[in-house]
Amino acid sequence: MKKIHISGTVVHMPLNGGFWGIIGGDGQEWRPVKMPEELKTVGQTVEIEARETEEAFSIFMWGTPIKIISFQLITS
Repeated sequence: MKKIHISGTVVHMPLNGGFWGIIGGDGQEWRPVKMPEELKTVGQTVEIEARETEEAFSIFMWGTPIKIISFQLITS
């Protein structure tokens, strides 16, 4: 699978016990599998390189699952 470049904002969704996600600048919803701890700040702006991934099982019906390859925190 090819790499995806995502510019977006970190969110925490309270559904099903809660999970972390990224909403892209275009409104696309992304759900990182095993989100790095450094990204877990609500409202943090990020630049991410990722690949779409398959999950064996997930209770979350939100966003496209991705595996983060690299990331950069954007400060204002």
